[in-house]
Amino acid sequence: MTGDHYEIEGLAVPRDMEQLHDLLERAAAEHPHVPASDVMMFETAVMELANNVVEHGRPVGQVTWYFRLEVSPDSLTALLADSGEEHAGWDATTDPEMPDELAESGRGLPLASAALDELDYQRNGTSNVWTMVRRWQA
Repeated sequence: MTGDHYEIEGLAVPRDMEQLHDLLERAAAEHPHVPASDVMMFETAVMELANNVVEHGRPVGQVTWYFRLEVSPDSLTALLADSGEEHAGWDATTDPEMPDELAESGRGLPLASAALDELDYQRNGTSNVWTMVRRWQA
């Protein structure tokens, strides 16, 4: 990985979540100009979405993913693509609502959306593609 781009790919399984976390940690260390609070919010969003892919991706254990992070002077932008079945129920034009406080699931997308300036989902052929952007004042 060189410059301002970082990439990983592999199977969307729990053990690979650590590789994603390590990539985000390395990018933050190599770009100290990125405010720590923005790194934290961005990492929260990325990990929530990645965890959704791991937890809900079908067929289980066979979903592959690709993650690309770009660090610029005033933003973090990521693309997370996976080969799982189409993600139903996400509408990028509306803010997702947080579930009832007693709900045992359903917080991932609302948390990710709240932590980002932009969150977009597209079905591109046989892939789910999530684009995430977090900006700060340079």
